[in-house]
Amino acid sequence: MTTTTATAARVPAARRSAQRLLLAGALAGPVFFASAIVQGLTREGFDITRHPISLLATGGPGWIQIATFALAGLGGVALAAGIRRTLTEGLGRRALPVLVGVFGVGMIAAGVFPMDPENGFPAGTPDGPVAQMSWHSVTHSAAAAVSFTALAVAAVVLAVRHARRRAVLPLIGNGAAALVLLLPMSPDHMSIQIAVNGVVAFTWTTVLALSLARSSRRPA
Repeated sequence: MTTTTATAARVPAARRSAQRLLLAGALAGPVFFASAIVQGLTREGFDITRHPISLLATGGPGWIQIATFALAGLGGVALAAGIRRTLTEGLGRRALPVLVGVFGVGMIAAGVFPMDPENGFPAGTPDGPVAQMSWHSVTHSAAAAVSFTALAVAAVVLAVRHARRRAVLPLIGNGAAALVLLLPMSPDHMSIQIAVNGVVAFTWTTVLALSLARSSRRPA
């Protein structure tokens, strides 16, 4: 009797812990874009049509975007832990936490290793692309590529999971997200495409986190 009571008491505690992790995952996207939008509107010379969001991590106030990457990445890691505790059966229960975790770690790495200043930003930087990328800029690009690719694969896995359950709208939504994230980069519109990828990626994580949080509140 005592063992049964203790086990029953642990279930709500575990559920609350998962809810907190999922909430952190849901907040990652809004925090990231609120910070990026404010910086983009207030930093001298920033032009989203020419400068990727990652360039906000350069210059004197660059620490703000570095911290933003780190917070968003930690949110992704929290979401991965929340998925692991919430999805306990069915296709993707093992792969999804790993893939979303890779996304989160990639975001943290993208902040730790910033891009090189280029194309006139920050103010005073020569116009045009950098002549030769530094090691930290190469690392930044690689981390971002791995991060978004991992999330695209996660969306594919979730799409297949929903296809097996004949859930049409989630299947279409996840498939569309994966397609956008896997599109090749256009050299002429790269900064806009990166911003769109970010919107899609963080919308996906937010929707997934809220959906799992809602389902985890249902009585077992």
